[in-house]
Amino acid sequence: MTSYAIEAEGLVKKYGSTTAIDGIDLVARQGSVLALLGPNGAGKTTTVRTLATLIKPDAGYARIGGYDVVRQSAPVRRLIGLTGQYASVDEDISGYQNLVMIGRLLDFSRAEAKARADELLARFELTEAAHRAPGTYSGGMRRRLDLAASLVGRPQFLYLDEPTTGLDPRSRGDVWELVRNLVAEDGVTVLLTTQYLDEADQLANDIAVIDHGRVIANGTADSLKAQVGGQSLEIRPADPARLAETAAIVAELTGSAPDSTTRPGLVTTAVHDPDLLPYVVRRLDEAGIRATELALRLPSLDEVFLELTGHPAEDAQPEPAAA
Repeated sequence: MTSYAIEAEGLVKKYGSTTAIDGIDLVARQGSVLALLGPNGAGKTTTVRTLATLIKPDAGYARIGGYDVVRQSAPVRRLIGLTGQYASVDEDISGYQNLVMIGRLLDFSRAEAKARADELLARFELTEAAHRAPGTYSGGMRRRLDLAASLVGRPQFLYLDEPTTGLDPRSRGDVWELVRNLVAEDGVTVLLTTQYLDEADQLANDIAVIDHGRVIANGTADSLKAQVGGQSLEIRPADPARLAETAAIVAELTGSAPDSTTRPGLVTTAVHDPDLLPYVVRRLDEAGIRATELALRLPSLDEVFLELTGHPAEDAQPEPAAA
């Protein structure tokens, strides 16, 4: 029995001359969130389909909860729930009827299916909309219903493939909170694919950065940021007229020319010695420059991704469709 909840080694999947995934290695601990981070076309969805037993790998192996995804696909399917990029519920029946139907397909008794539907609708704040067709739901409500549908069978593993695509910021935040609760309260292990770097930063215990079908880096958000190296010093003088003077002080203390044009009103420069910050504060005080923002920060995941791949996460190519 594996010590990891999710374990994959050397996964390969080809479609003709196109290699969708090219030797993927992954591990995830029980009750954690593993994010697969990368642009569309990187191989994230193909990886999820493989781990969900929907397609067979051409090489390598994967185990979910100790079960092999190829040789023991039936028990794997009993362990997992899957929410894809697009709504998967039946448009012609109500949200409640959708959940009851899924329960019945999972061999729940009629009473059990109804009770589970009521429980999930309450948990996902959909009780008032329970008897409406999903076509009348907002985008955020639809995603909550999708999540509820994937949880009817009480899965130990939840695969979320681009779960917040197309949602407004408030709805994205709602989905994030639901995911956090599933992990914290139910001990669910979540495999999350996303091209939103802030989503991975917010939710993931561990991140695998995928590009061109390969894992090019993995670790926690902080460890990936540390790999890029250094911190950034950011200063916003209260008086915009003193921006150049602020930049001159920063340049003198750091020995490098800061950037004061990319983000208007903000002086930014790389800092390799965090102990420099008190000296910056002192010099600004001596010069009578009051700052409304003054901070040292690690690189963002956007900067990490750009450094690792040479292109932004938004650069997207379509992923090959399953045959």
